[in-house]
Formats: sequence, C-alpha cells, structure tokens
Amino acid sequence: MQLHALRLLILALMAAPGAAPPEKACVVSESAIASELGAGMFDCGGNALDAAVATALLLAVTHPTAGNVGGGGFMVVCLPDGSATTFDFRETAPLASSPGMFLDGNGNYDADRHHSSILSVGVPGSVAGLHLAHSRLGKLPWRDLVAPAVEVASKGFRVTKGLAASLKEVLPQMRKYPASMAQFARSGEPLREGDLLVQADLARTLERIRDEGAKGFYQGETAELIVKEMERQGGIIRHEDLKRYQAVERRPVQGTYRGFEVISMGPPSSGGIALIEMLNLLESHDVGSLGVRSVAESHILAECMRRAFADRARLLGDPDRVDVPIAKLISREHAANLQKTISLKKASKSSPESFEWPREGSETTHLSVVDRGGMAVALTTTLEMSYGSRIVVPGAGFLLNNEMGDFNPREGLTTEGGLIGTRPNRVEPGKRMLSSMTPTLVTRNGKPVLVVGSPGGRTIINTVLEVIVGKIDHRLSIQAAIDAPRFHHQWLPDRILAEPNCFSSEVQGALESIGHKIETAKELQGSVMAIEIRADGSTEAGVDRRRPDGGAASR
Repeated sequence: MQLHALRLLILALMAAPGAAPPEKACVVSESAIASELGAGMFDCGGNALDAAVATALLLAVTHPTAGNVGGGGFMVVCLPDGSATTFDFRETAPLASSPGMFLDGNGNYDADRHHSSILSVGVPGSVAGLHLAHSRLGKLPWRDLVAPAVEVASKGFRVTKGLAASLKEVLPQMRKYPASMAQFARSGEPLREGDLLVQADLARTLERIRDEGAKGFYQGETAELIVKEMERQGGIIRHEDLKRYQAVERRPVQGTYRGFEVISMGPPSSGGIALIEMLNLLESHDVGSLGVRSVAESHILAECMRRAFADRARLLGDPDRVDVPIAKLISREHAANLQKTISLKKASKSSPESFEWPREGSETTHLSVVDRGGMAVALTTTLEMSYGSRIVVPGAGFLLNNEMGDFNPREGLTTEGGLIGTRPNRVEPGKRMLSSMTPTLVTRNGKPVLVVGSPGGRTIINTVLEVIVGKIDHRLSIQAAIDAPRFHHQWLPDRILAEPNCFSSEVQGALESIGHKIETAKELQGSVMAIEIRADGSTEAGVDRRRPDGGAASR
C-alpha cells in the first residue's frame, strides 16, 4: 500500500473507525482510528517500530486526553533476535527550576502551582524520543510515519463518545485558556459526539515535524510559539531548554517469573523495578491456587505492592543524577529479605517516618505492537493529568504537559496522605522526574508472548502486575485478565484503593479484619492495551473496556 492509498483509508475511517480481527501483526491502542492507521504501516512494508511511532503520532491527534506531542514517555522494544532495548523520552525540568519552586511566599506547599500552573510544564520529550527510536530501528522514511497524523489533523475526524465525555468534564478547567477553548469547544460548549474536530494548527506543527524531524519541534517556529506562550504566562521554559533536550536509549531492567522473562523500563521510570520486585516476592507464593481477588490473593498482592512502593519513594529518581541500586532492588536476595517481613495473617502498617518493616514469622496512554518478523513494542506516553496542563500552545495546536507535578514537592515533606519528600526525586534543573509508566514485554526463550502497559499514574505499576498475574498464575485469556477487577496500594496513603465491585462484601470484611483499610475508587483503574502472542505466531489483542474508544487492528 502506497501513501496515497493510505490516505484513502484515512478518509474512509473518518466516518466509521473499526478494528480487524487479530492475526499476526497487530496494533492495539486507546483509539481505534489510530490503531487502524498505525497498522497501515505494515502494508507499506514497515515493522513494529514504524507502526508504533505512527500510532503514537496519530494518538496526539485522536486522543488529546494524553496527546503526546507536548508530553513524554518510554518505549520498550524486543528485537527479532531476542535482544531488547528501551528509549527514555521523559520530560525534564527547565534550567530555571529550583527545589523550592512549588512553595508559596511563606514556604508552604502550593499544590496548584505544582500541578495546575504554567510552572508545572516540563520540557517535552515525545518528538525527540520517537525520532530517536525511528533512527535506530525504523524501516520506513520518517515523513511517511508522520503523514497520516498530518492528514487526520488537517481534514478532521468525528468526535467519539469517549472523547466527547472527557471534553465535557475538562472544559471548565480550559476556560481561562483561549487557544484551548478554540480547539475543543464551539460557542463555549464542548464538542459533541459526531462533531468534526479539525486541528489546523496541530497539522502545521506536525508538518514541521514531518519535514524537519525533531528540529521541527525543538527549534524554529514551534519552539518560538512555545517560548512565546511561556513568557506570556510567566513560565520558565526557554529556547535553551528546548535545544538541550535529548532522548536516551537505555538498557531495560529484566527479571524472570515462573519460567518467563520480564523486560521493562528502568529509571527514571519506577515501573520496571517495582514490577520485578513484586513478581520476585510473589514467586514464592502459589498464587495460581488462590482465587482471583480472594482474601489470600488480595492480601499478598497488597503487601507486595506496599513494599515496592516504599522502595520507590526511598530510592528511585533520574539515573543520570541519582545512584539507583537497580541490581539490589530486583535481586532475589532483596525479595527474600522482604519476604520475611510479610505475615499471611495480618496487614503491615505504612508510616511516613520509617521504611522499616516489623519482622513477623505489603493521564497517560499505552499502545502495544507486534509484527510478523518477531519485533514487539510497548510504548507509554503521557501529559500527566488528563489533558495535561490544559494549555494549548496558541498557533501550535498541542497541549502542554504538567509533568513537573511528578517531582517531590519539597524535600522532607512526606505525609500519610501520600505526598513524598525524599531526596532522589527532588526538583533540579535539567533533571527527569520519576515516573510510574510500565511498558513491559514478557518473553519465553527470547520470543515475545505478552506486550502490555496502561495509563493511570502510580496505579500503572499495579495494573500491569495484576494483568500479568491473571495471565500467568490464573491462566486467564488476555481479555479476561484485563477485564478482572483491580485494586492499588502505594505505601502511602496506607489503604487499598479498589475499583467498585472489586471485592465481595465477604472478602472486603475479611481483609478489613486483618488490618487493611479499603476505599472505593471514584474512577476505574487503568486502561490496559495488550497483545498475547501464541506459539504459532498468531496474536490475540486485549482491549480494556473501561474506556470506550480503544481498538485493535491487525494484518
């Protein structure tokens, strides 16, 4: 299929996005349109990396909730020869950042400044990261991967049910930003399902990225538009911040679980380390003999979550600035020592004053891709909150992130409510903030068997854990593992946050009787997009039904 034929496919999909039944090459994402057009790269002779990059750029158009041009993320890749690599394009703190930038004039923590102001915007990394990954592993010309996103942004697409609902919810926070309202509202009202969303400014930004690569974003007109808006609102990102930004190729973190290899993202993401640490703890328990969300299974999962998140808070940060003890944290010895502190009959207690355990005898989007040649890609990108800072750059058409909110607000400010004030993740100029994104590949004998990831902030790590446990221990289909109810524990606050109807009343009562505090979440947890690869090479896509717009496409 040549690009003119791909454009015809784009036009056909404007009215009715859909998904083909999975075969051997597969894309699954939170936008059925993006999945289908991303899979079109296979028809053009592209590989999984090409499809992943094209899909990610399309998500910037069709899934603005996590529209990644103004954000950042991580990519984990398994190559046909069984080797693996990762790409880190996490945002960075501007050069004018300082540890006290989120405190008011009296030295008190200001949550609005931390999460909802122009100061919450980190230097974006997605364009640099996608371009770097393509330069290393892509087959098709870069401009061919960007062209579909340009086409959809310029010609428009029909607003889906999920997008319409999210715009209605977020519009009150956008009203103070004229460019955001101009893009996502009509006469002050949010776009409705079926409306045509044309994003001409975003199309021009994507054209510059198409024609000039990463320079088309970090230099020239797009950079000028970013800096102009920063200066207008009192932000601190300048041309030098954009020019200096570099994506990084890094080694993955790797572990094993019941005969499978687990390949995930290392720091500055905490996801891979925490996931492998929890799997190491779980391996000594016969989880498969316990019922899904039974008292025994839920208790041991919560205790493993509690300990991994305490280590996350205490030790993890940007590996270019902090000496992260990766080998120790993912070691069997560390798991064995922690195992001694877990009681099967009583919940532990989390405390902001201590990381010691009593010894008793604890908005983002993800896409997954596989191709017929054996390459697999897990890619998670984010703006942080839904629609990030809610600020659309005037004239550039994309939303800015609010990722500075992932830095610890003030050193020493660790509270029972969940604020963390440990040193490794404090704000420093040019530093990458800690993340929970957990794009993960599960392989056997070097061959991919599962590609998985999810949005959801700190809940991401536990969501990925629960899907892997559902698939490997409980032997569920990938769709059933995704559909299973989820819960989350993150050390502080000291409680289990559970989806509605996660636990029966009997199970909840039994968990509370051994010391767990349980709170019902106001929102469903995560949105997993996963692919299972069978022994014969065929694929089964799992699309999280917690969100309505996702879809899979295959070739």
